[in-house]
Amino acid sequence: MDVGFTEEQEMLKKSARDFLEKEFPKAVLREMEKDEKGYTQELWRKMVDVGWLGLAIPEKYGGADQSFLDLVILLEEMGRAALISPFFTAVVLGALPILNAGTDEQKSELLPKIANGELIITLALNEPGVNYYEPGIATTAKADGDTFVISGTKVFVPY
Repeated sequence: MDVGFTEEQEMLKKSARDFLEKEFPKAVLREMEKDEKGYTQELWRKMVDVGWLGLAIPEKYGGADQSFLDLVILLEEMGRAALISPFFTAVVLGALPILNAGTDEQKSELLPKIANGELIITLALNEPGVNYYEPGIATTAKADGDTFVISGTKVFVPY
């Protein structure tokens, strides 16, 4: 049984490493540690241009329709470079759940926007003075016809 990467996956790994070494050197990492936004729009656009945001999104939604393993290879290189960006929240915690559990309408509306970098989805877990465990959550979601109205306050909402 061959458990190694395919030639294409090795190329993805090398191209991701080369890209990050060029576009996200340690000096940029140090700058981003102090930046309130937490990432650069210029680097985000370059990541869009090389197709990273749509890597695991199907072609019919503007993505490249690659495998989860391909995504993991890319994430490993991002971790190696200590990349600061909303990639993980937008793609892994945003696009993948929509892809797996969203309605056809949600997929058609949101996935192309994530793949082209127009939409950044992020987490909003913590509330003032409490953590994200259920007993401490005061934010509510109430049905209002075909939609929901979310009321509450969240703190530490990255990106």
